[in-house]
Amino acid sequence: MKTRTGGQVLVDQLLLHGADCAYCVPGESYLEVLDALHDVRDRFTLYNARHEAGAADMAEAYGKLTGRPGICMVTRGPGACQAAVGVHIAYQDSTPMILLVGQVGRGTMDRESFQEIDYRQMFGPVAKWAAQIDDAARVPEYMARAFRVATSGRPGPVVLALPEDMLTDAVEVADAQPYAPTQAALSEAQADAVIAALEGAERPLILAGGPGWTDEGAEALRHFAEANDLPIATSFRRQDVIDNRSDVYVGDFGTGVAPSLVKRLAEVDTLLVIGARLGEITTKTYATLSVPTPAQRVIHIHCDPDEIGRVYSPHLGIASGATEAALALAERKVATGASSDWRRTLRDEYLADSEPPPHDYPLDMGQAMADVRDLLPEDCVVTLDAGNHTGWAQRFLRFGRPGRQIGSTCGSMGYAVPAAVAASLQNPERQAIAFVGDGGFQMSGAELSTAVQHGGRPIVLLFNNRTYGTIRMHQERDHPRRVSGTDIVNPDFGLLAQGYGAAYAQVTETAQFRPALEAAFAHDGPTLIELVTDPERISTRTTVAKLRGEG
Repeated sequence: MKTRTGGQVLVDQLLLHGADCAYCVPGESYLEVLDALHDVRDRFTLYNARHEAGAADMAEAYGKLTGRPGICMVTRGPGACQAAVGVHIAYQDSTPMILLVGQVGRGTMDRESFQEIDYRQMFGPVAKWAAQIDDAARVPEYMARAFRVATSGRPGPVVLALPEDMLTDAVEVADAQPYAPTQAALSEAQADAVIAALEGAERPLILAGGPGWTDEGAEALRHFAEANDLPIATSFRRQDVIDNRSDVYVGDFGTGVAPSLVKRLAEVDTLLVIGARLGEITTKTYATLSVPTPAQRVIHIHCDPDEIGRVYSPHLGIASGATEAALALAERKVATGASSDWRRTLRDEYLADSEPPPHDYPLDMGQAMADVRDLLPEDCVVTLDAGNHTGWAQRFLRFGRPGRQIGSTCGSMGYAVPAAVAASLQNPERQAIAFVGDGGFQMSGAELSTAVQHGGRPIVLLFNNRTYGTIRMHQERDHPRRVSGTDIVNPDFGLLAQGYGAAYAQVTETAQFRPALEAAFAHDGPTLIELVTDPERISTRTTVAKLRGEG
């Protein structure tokens, strides 16, 4: 058994557990880890981001795309604070992620030494597990547990603090065994119980979402629904769980849910929830389903048993991973009392709502989305920021595997650009497209230079309406004409793109969009397309004038 530093032991555990990359902003507090990574450059890629929030968002997006923990490395104090946004996203989105934080030396702790924070207290409420490794000989133990915790049950983030002097300690220690996640699955008896609970339903609906879906699981869900003529809706920003082109897909319960779908949910008699948490966005602030006992018969399948019954008391609750549940149900038949008219009605209403309405603005975003829909590769990754602009993608694009929809369900601005960079770096042959507003872009647009440095080629669609649009919408609704804090004076985005090393196009009229997008697909590098939109068109469903009662 050879002697290794704590930093070398940690890097060996990353490789042992199958990690192939990490996202970081370098810091002196974990130099030993950076030095150990120098020796494994042929097996492990280190992407140095421009901001710790960007690095954390990249790691979170990697976790969503692969189902394996995204690794983020940051320094102590300010670095960890700025990476906290990615940990919060990973927690609310149930994404496997490991944040490694350089820490002050053990001999100076509890003196408020330079940049000292107790990360166990700081991250305890927003991580599945937050710990500190004080003994280099225990690095294999802690790292094995971190990978297992991040991926088992309801996935989520783990935070490990690494005292800098621990990383320099020389130890002789054995490596751990490669981790394997632990996930519950439906038994035969439980699958029988689900089918029995669906029997006789006249207006059934499947609501699918949450973490843990593989391509195989998504295909099994589609097969089960189509074989039994069961309509499927998805939870917020999980639209890629089911092929939207299938006749059983009927829409999503996101921020821009169709009014017709909300109305139909009230008519549902049996609701089969697979993977989704039934959180605030999906239930419109817990208003579309009665708390604690819904009028609908609810069958709730979720990977975390503590989530079942947390808000809503189900008729039947089962702990199981989403993919595992879909595979167990895939070949089963359900004798419902529903006619095809029920599913067909919901599908027709979805199709009608997802066709862009005409309007007379110079840049018709509905037509632009039709162009995106035509040109998107089958396996394209679409990343979504926070804001009303994402309504255009969520309402009018068609999602489904192998394509992916990667967005923060906790509404974090600045997410889409780093997520698209991570997707492009994870698979450079696969196109990634970010939807981001002018406000969100200015929080993380510098990560385009990360893409340039490491060979990524994301396309960024920047919606420039010179306002924080979502907040402006709420402002106009609650306090009409009293604009306060929501106007933005923007920089020259073309000069910014040029400075970052990205191609650039500005689109002010509908006819300009398709050629710009085609050129972006052909460009071997990042492209920023600025879409100059009218702030009057504040969302896909309303205008400022309507919010003010003027139209």
